[in-house]
Amino acid sequence: MKFFIDTANLQQIREAHDLGILDGVTTNPSLMAKEGISGKQNVLNHYKAICEITDGDVSAEVISTNYEEMLAEGMELALLHEKIVVKVPIIKDGIKAIKAFATKGIRTNCTLIFSPGQALLAAKAGATYVSPFIGRLDDVSTDGLMLIEDIRTIFDNYGYPTQVLAASARHAMHIINCAKAGADVVTAPLVAITALLKHPLTDNGLAQFLADHAQATGKS
Repeated sequence: MKFFIDTANLQQIREAHDLGILDGVTTNPSLMAKEGISGKQNVLNHYKAICEITDGDVSAEVISTNYEEMLAEGMELALLHEKIVVKVPIIKDGIKAIKAFATKGIRTNCTLIFSPGQALLAAKAGATYVSPFIGRLDDVSTDGLMLIEDIRTIFDNYGYPTQVLAASARHAMHIINCAKAGADVVTAPLVAITALLKHPLTDNGLAQFLADHAQATGKS
């Protein structure tokens, strides 16, 4: 399973990259705003800065909602850098845009997926990734992991190459359960990814090993 970091924070992206486990980055307008990035050119420059850090795909989201504007905006994003994947919402014009991008060889990430049917349409249109939002489903008392399992089953049934990118993962168990459900990719905040490192028995064991070594060598 590939690990993407869900942020526009350059320091966090560098930290994930330096850890050696970063496969890509997902962003959205809200994450850009959180970092104080505003203005079209500043946003485009920030996407390029992200691409210079990571070795993998970078999802850059269109903000248009009609077909022609999505195409124009997506083409501009795709020309920024070879790592850019154009992020498109699962709406009628979005599906049309995904199909058009696919015919041009431009990779896409269909976002805001909340049902298997939406994922199926995106795959049929030629999306590179679909992004089911598991955390937001959990927020409304719906099992987000079931959606990952359903999409995985459908894609495997028919051999769709579209990758299942589990989005809105908020904690370590989300990541583990997405891996168990067969997600191709999970995107999560850095704190959720680094939480996978933590276990009290690891901490206790390391402390004991270091104490025993100090005693054996006469070092305090």
